[in-house]
Amino acid sequence: MTELNLARIEALVRDLLIEIGEDPDRTGLVETPKRVAKALAETTSSTGVSEFTQGKMFPTEMTESSQMVSVNNIPFYSMCEHHMLPFFGKVHVGYLPQDGKIIGLSKIPRLVDFVSRRLNVQEKITHEVADILADITGAKGVAVVVDARHMCVEMRGVAKSQSMTRTTYFLGAFNEDNQLRNEFLQSLPKVGQ
Repeated sequence: MTELNLARIEALVRDLLIEIGEDPDRTGLVETPKRVAKALAETTSSTGVSEFTQGKMFPTEMTESSQMVSVNNIPFYSMCEHHMLPFFGKVHVGYLPQDGKIIGLSKIPRLVDFVSRRLNVQEKITHEVADILADITGAKGVAVVVDARHMCVEMRGVAKSQSMTRTTYFLGAFNEDNQLRNEFLQSLPKVGQ
């Protein structure tokens, strides 16, 4: 992670409060610059980190045909790089193991956290989770679906509350085999569940 200058961020937040007409010394706002700095440090903790290092693989008995492994409803939270407002939702991941090698199931949610903890767009999260998982596992195919609510859509501009955005990305067998892709998509919970 890039080392953040928390004191500088606090000073900038204090200045921002003044610029929008607030009094940073009023009771409710005295600690706000410090809290915002800590929140930014947490929500952007992957900024400047170039490699996901927690992708431990495990050998298993090989079978004639690999079966899909999927982990659904992985919660994520990120910050829109266009407005610096939050977007959040669920990530659904499927992959086809290759050569009897599987990734530890807890590593997939960790990968989602790694990818989402920086300023982002949903499409990039979808692609990066798939690409990194494919690189780590050497899987025959990877499928990623992301369902998210965007505060830049709900709080400002068109102001459409509860709207959901779905992005998909398929690699290898999931891109080539419509039946396999449909099996994965049909296994997903309905949007919003």
